Amino acid sequence: MDSLTQIVLGAAVGEVVLGKKVGNKAMLYGAIAGTIPDLDVLASHFTHTVNALEIHRGFTHSIFFSVLFAPIFGWLVSRYEKLGSFKEWSWLFFWGFLTHPLLDAHTTWGTQLFWPLDLRLAYKNIFVIDPLYTIPFLICVIWAMRLPKEATKRRKINHLGLILSSSYLIITLLLKAYTYPKFIQALDNQGVNYTSVQTKPSAFNSILWTANVDTPNAYLIGHYSIFDTQPIKFANYPKQHQLLGELKEEEKVQQLIKITEGWYTITQKEEGLFFNDLRFGVLGFSPTEDKFVFSYELIGTPTGIKVEEVEKDREQAKELMGELGNRILGN
Repeated sequence: MDSLTQIVLGAAVGEVVLGKKVGNKAMLYGAIAGTIPDLDVLASHFTHTVNALEIHRGFTHSIFFSVLFAPIFGWLVSRYEKLGSFKEWSWLFFWGFLTHPLLDAHTTWGTQLFWPLDLRLAYKNIFVIDPLYTIPFLICVIWAMRLPKEATKRRKINHLGLILSSSYLIITLLLKAYTYPKFIQALDNQGVNYTSVQTKPSAFNSILWTANVDTPNAYLIGHYSIFDTQPIKFANYPKQHQLLGELKEEEKVQQLIKITEGWYTITQKEEGLFFNDLRFGVLGFSPTEDKFVFSYELIGTPTGIKVEEVEKDREQAKELMGELGNRILGN
């Protein structure tokens, strides 16, 4: 999830663990704990694009990291904070660290909670930024922060924020369970021969859902809003994996294939060869849309393949927001 959401969650967890004793400092340190796992993004400054992708939501988002580093941070804080014991501060950091990847596991990218095991949990039931999850939660945390640390009302309001956010996660899981059969029925009605289907919510909401469909020679992308009245239509994206040729054996390309779990297409353009991560879809709802949310140019160099992420078109992103609003309301 986005940084603000993780800060809010960390603050609320900090309040639960130690708020009654240390007040707003528990929220402060909880917010810090909720932010620390995402420092793995700094890897992009020290390694190449593909390694940075592989590192993200890996070690720092694991149970192992929480267990190993919570006592270290707990000890450091207990050295200069008079209130709260080493054990209590360690407990705060442990839950601040752990709830971060537990929440991230609900997104499309997922998280390696059981690192070093090669297993990524991705329930794909909430977008990385969802105002309906974050805003009510944020209001409750700010409200609780303004009350005395001894106040029973403070704890009730903080708990309310946790209950509302957790309930919304449950609702998104129910919506995923409701929308999935809609895609399956549409595929069956259209006589599509498919091998697997993955669904996820579209940006900033849980009303409009997207399906990625694996067929022998192409991937299909379809959208369904709970307000739809017309049949689901699927856009066709040829896999074209053969365009990789011998490049498929390159280490960085193999890493990309692993990261995308095989959900990728290859496109050849005048500028070069592009590896498109299908998991996050395309930047639009038109059946002819050919710009992917995450696309990487494969550039040949004397020392091997160089991978560069294609920059996002900000103007197209603005147009997409208008399309998204209209599409949420139904087809």
